[in-house]
Parts: sequence; C-alpha cells; structure tokens
Amino acid sequence: MQWKPNTTVAAVIEKDGKFLLVEELIEDELVFNQPAGHLEKGETLLDAVKREVLEETAFDFEPKALVGIYLYQNKSNKNITYLRFCFHGSCIKKYDERKLDHGIIRTVWMSKKEIEENKRMRTPMVLKCIEDYKNGNSFPLTLLNFSPNNHE
Repeated sequence: MQWKPNTTVAAVIEKDGKFLLVEELIEDELVFNQPAGHLEKGETLLDAVKREVLEETAFDFEPKALVGIYLYQNKSNKNITYLRFCFHGSCIKKYDERKLDHGIIRTVWMSKKEIEENKRMRTPMVLKCIEDYKNGNSFPLTLLNFSPNNHE
C-alpha cells in the first residue's frame, strides 16, 4: 500500500535578530509556530509558502532559499506524517487591514533564545528550522523543479 505524507510549507523570517511566529489555537491549546500550512492541489511549493505567510501574518513574503526538507511524525496521531519544506525569506509588504487566518490569534517576533525557552512551540520543527537557518542551511530555489503543467 502506498503511503502519502501531508506536504507542508513553512517560513523562517528574521528581522533585527527576531523571528516571525504566529500564535495559533490548535486542539484547544495556544501554541507558537512559523507561518506554515498545507500545500494545496495545483500549487507550487513557492506559491504555497507565499499564500500561507500572507494568510497567517498579513505580510507578502519573498522566499530567498530553501532551508531544508523535514519528515515529522505527529506526536498525537501516529498515522499522520508531515513532509515539510522550509524556506527563509523576507516580508516585503504588510496589509494592516487584512484579517488573519482562522485559528491565528496574533503574530509575534521572538529571539532564538525566547523560542528555545518557550514551552508552547507547536512542534520541535519550529526550533529545528531556525537552528538550520542559523547554521547556514540555504539551498537555491532552483533546486525545486516544477512540472510543465504548473508553470508554463
């Protein structure tokens, strides 16, 4: 039987030594996460991360590089595994009038130390992606290939 992980995208956005996170309500618990979400049918990974950052933070996002590709098993439901593509980049415009996505309480900027000390990270992937970014993981976006059907 073929197994299919849930494909997700995430964004590491650093400004003045702090990282942009979202506080979100997941299963009646407030947690912090990078702006992140699921790849939708017909989307490229770059389109997905731009859309997710906009929906969750009200910022336009410009991906600069791929930080890494991660496989993570859901701790509360062992039948769910995520294949996460994490990008780093920058926010280029904010839409103050835009409402944040359902479940997102607010955006917050945290230092790496604050993230390390915070016990409400959604998954260990939040810190892992930031550590990989800080360690210089930066792969060109040309690493990602698109089928002719997605981008002509």
